[in-house]
Amino acid sequence: MKFIGIALFALLLVAKGAVAAQPPQYFIDEAKLPFGAYPGFDSERIWGIHNGAGYRIEVPANWNGRLVIWAHGYRGDPATDPSALELTVDNHPLRAFLVSQGYAWAASSYSKNAYDPSQGAKDSHALAQFFNGRFGKPSKTYITGASMGGHVTTVMAEQWPHSYVGAMPICGVMGDYELFDFFLDFNVAAQTLSGMNATYPYGPDYLTMTVPQTKAALGPAFPYALNVQGQQLKTLVQLRSGGVRPLFDQGFAFWNGVAGDFLFGLGVGDGTLPRQPGVAVQNSDVVYQFDTDPALSGAETAFNDMVQRVTADPQARRRKGLANVTPTPGNLKIPMLALHTLGDLFVPFHMQQEYARRVASKGASDLLVQRATRDFGHCTFTPTELVTTFVDLVTWVEAGIKPAGDDVLDPAAVADPAFGCTYTDKAAPRLWATPGLEFLTPPDCPSP
Repeated sequence: MKFIGIALFALLLVAKGAVAAQPPQYFIDEAKLPFGAYPGFDSERIWGIHNGAGYRIEVPANWNGRLVIWAHGYRGDPATDPSALELTVDNHPLRAFLVSQGYAWAASSYSKNAYDPSQGAKDSHALAQFFNGRFGKPSKTYITGASMGGHVTTVMAEQWPHSYVGAMPICGVMGDYELFDFFLDFNVAAQTLSGMNATYPYGPDYLTMTVPQTKAALGPAFPYALNVQGQQLKTLVQLRSGGVRPLFDQGFAFWNGVAGDFLFGLGVGDGTLPRQPGVAVQNSDVVYQFDTDPALSGAETAFNDMVQRVTADPQARRRKGLANVTPTPGNLKIPMLALHTLGDLFVPFHMQQEYARRVASKGASDLLVQRATRDFGHCTFTPTELVTTFVDLVTWVEAGIKPAGDDVLDPAAVADPAFGCTYTDKAAPRLWATPGLEFLTPPDCPSP
């Protein structure tokens, strides 16, 4: 199951002119809101517009009193993608399971697009309250969401812990600004190591002229065949995105080769984010490395002295409240079970590590369980993986049985060749089974 949206998100970060002079004129095509019953299951289904956001709600005839909110991912920025003016609603990806088990679900379009988890959180929370007024307050309400929707889910869990009993963010942007800093890291590192030394923010010919020359300087066939500098970039990206781990090699080849100039494209722009003033990205506090030895080598010292440094404007990086790119400081007060693919370089695995550190700093680690799966796609989870995760969250909340997870902060555990095997659906076809991608097949998990 995929929630990938590559072409749209490539224009997300820092597209020049992303802050429009006039507010976007969003619209909802009400003819697209109705949806039919799931085959074989009787339910009450309603749809409409609430507080400027479209919604869908389904309550099965055998409703068990539980509600599951779905928070969708990034839809595009109308400043660069006119189709993003339309606000659309997803069905819950677990709809078949939820309805069959008696769970009601609700999903919002949000009243704005672009990268705005604050609006997503407010609109999803408002929809939950609307449900309470229409159907009665559920006995328990869960929050689920993917990608930017994982950011929304995390924000809702931290902001309104008395309204929800459990949270399931998948492939989520749980480290807020750290994601956008990673996109900056990749591009400034590539410029320094290639010797091209283009200065951020990059010019209009960055992707058409600078990037091809950059790639040629990093190896004879970037990203598949690398020279010394290309290998240094690869290792730097590995360490900045979650450390030594299975599936990274496949992810590096996929996101920089199969997906074209994807990571280079995420560096195009001026460092601003929609509806938030000032440059939001920075690397002024980063110490870059080419290996896992904490002592800097001569090459690492030279690189850190040379690489371009960017410092965010203070007003662009909010640290509290419901800012546009809402901070996730780790104030967790309800159980959270998170899922993430290891080789994803769109929303990398270090999002989980960053959030785990924040939660630990607040003394709430007992409320956070994180799991890795073996894939390099973005949100490429199977139905079995998603259902298992949700059922384990419910069992934790309602029966007090805390599920097992992966130790995302132990470098040795993360680097183990079998890391991610425990929670991966090994029977389902994976992304590398796609014709032409077989060369990305990772080693098999050990037999039980």
